[in-house]
Formats: sequence, C-alpha cells, structure tokens
Amino acid sequence: MKQLDERTKQRRVAYWLLVGVFMIIIQIIIGGVTRLTGSGLSITEWNPIMGAIPPLNDQEWLIAFEKYKGIAQFKYLNASFTVSDFKFIFFWEWFHRLWARSLGVVFAIPFIYFIIKKYFSKDMIGPLVLLFVLGGLQGLVGWIMVQSGLNDTDLYVSHIRLSIHFMSAIILLVYTFWFAIKLLVPKTEVHHNSKVKNILAATITLLTLQLLYGGFMAGLKAAIYAPTWPSMNGVFAPNTLADKSLISEPLNVQFIHRMLAYILLILLFWSYFLIRKELKNTTFTYLSKSLKWPFFIVFVQVTLGVLTVLSALKITPGKFGLFETFAELHQIVGIALLLSLVYQYFLVRKVN
Repeated sequence: MKQLDERTKQRRVAYWLLVGVFMIIIQIIIGGVTRLTGSGLSITEWNPIMGAIPPLNDQEWLIAFEKYKGIAQFKYLNASFTVSDFKFIFFWEWFHRLWARSLGVVFAIPFIYFIIKKYFSKDMIGPLVLLFVLGGLQGLVGWIMVQSGLNDTDLYVSHIRLSIHFMSAIILLVYTFWFAIKLLVPKTEVHHNSKVKNILAATITLLTLQLLYGGFMAGLKAAIYAPTWPSMNGVFAPNTLADKSLISEPLNVQFIHRMLAYILLILLFWSYFLIRKELKNTTFTYLSKSLKWPFFIVFVQVTLGVLTVLSALKITPGKFGLFETFAELHQIVGIALLLSLVYQYFLVRKVN
C-alpha cells in the first residue's frame, strides 16, 4: 500500500474538521428553529444515552406530555395543546439533541481511526482533545439552560443562559474552523499586517458582542417591543436607557443590538478599503479572494435584521412563519459573517 505524505494526511484531517464545522452550523440552525417554535422545554429530562430514543407508543407519549404539563409554559401559555401539538415541539427539541449526539459520533470514530493510522502529529492531539471536551460542555450548558425554564413560574428559559449556550456553540464553531484552515492554508498565503489585523480584531470583538446581544434579543423576545425601523416606536432611543438594565430590558437590548450593527457596518466599510489598499502590490490569492465577502455579508445581515424587526408582530405561536424565517436567516448570515472575518484574520496574523 502506498504511504501517504504528511500534507495529504493533514488535508484529510482538515476535511473531517470542516464536516464538523458544517454539522455545528446545522446544530445552531436547529437550535434556532427549536427556540423560534417554543420547543426547548418540551423534553423535561436529560438522559444523554437513552434520551436518543423518542416515545414509541401512545402510552409513552402521554407520559412525556404529562411531564410537560407540570411546567409553567404549558399551564400559562400552551394549555390548549393536544398530544399532536406536543409531538411537534417535542420533535424539534429531540432532533436538536439527536444532532448533538451525532456530532459526538462523527468526531469520535474518525478520531480513533486517525490515531490508529498515525495521521496526527504530536502537537495536534491536545487541541483535538480540547475540541472534544468543548463539545461535551456544550451539551451540559444546554441542559443547564433548559433547567431554568422547568418550573412553575417561568414561561421560557433564562435569556442569559440561552446566550451562554449560543456563544459556547460559537466558540466551538470558530475553534474547529480555525483548526481546519490552519491545516489547509499554506503558510505562504499568510501575510502579516498589524494594521489590518488590529481592525479585524476590533471588528470580530464587536461582532461577538453583537451575537451575544442577538442571544439576548432572542431570549427576551425583544423584537416585539419595538417592531419599527429606522425609529424605535417613533423615537431614536428608548427612555429606558438611563434607569433600566442594559442586558435584561428588551427595549435597551434592542437599541444596543441596532447600534452595534451600524458600527459594524462602518468598521467593515473601513476594513474593506484598507485591505484593498494593502493588497495593491501583493499577490496573496487567498486574501484577495476573501476581500469582498464580509463587506457583502454585513449588508445582507443588516437587511435581514430590519426585516426581522418589522415582521415581529406576525409571530404565530407554534408555527414557523415570516418572522421566524427572517430571524433564522439573520442568525445564519451572522455566523457566515463571523467565519469570513475569522478567515481574514487568520490570513493577516503573525506566524511564529
């Protein structure tokens, strides 16, 4: 059998990691659908092993439904639900958990295979183990989030815990993506430029804060409190800014989320022309090809954000309508924007 060279081995490991990136993105999307359909509290127990099997007969469905009836969300929001309605929301939470389990399998089996075949260099083992640990912690954080809504008073999970769950998924996604491109991109394509690197670092930091506030927006259902644009219910800023929480008052959260979007637009406009100027006399193909993507994506992202807010009053409980579609697309494009910026940052960082 022909012996594979190290470069080929690295590429195969990178493609495996990119499959993981794709699956994490799908997991985030499923999580978004789960949240938007109000399905997150439908499964009231955490059973990592046997929980992969859904109810298999009418009796088991009735038992699961009775457990759901014991929490506030059913009593005060979904009291009219039938078993059929319950099955719909149960499916999305179950599918969300099943996909997470699938991620573990897709990681573990090739990981063992690559170890046996000696695809990994010594310096790769530690980061890969950390990657597996981060994935496990993500599941634990998800259950801690769900627990915050399993009581007799709260209709939804804590928006703080929801945001932590979302951001931990983002960290896992970026970590996996970075690992993959580090194995794929030739060092000759990395062009250290401190000026561009600094502005990209500032932009990524701001976008991370924006994504965190997106989680707050989702958890607080903040869009419905000011479903207008460009004003917020006829004013530029809400009168709650001075005396109410900046992370728990829906109007304040929406205002900050909007302002961060406008600042990001300016930063990305600046970075686009700065990088283009820096590339004038260079031949760095990867950076050149990636130049326009964040600039283009951010305009799509802002547009979807506006459409999400404007359609906020068209929410139909238990259904996936116009608002839910815009909200989900807004989230997906936000992730695409982050990955495009991380990729550019990778290409201008300093290589040791």
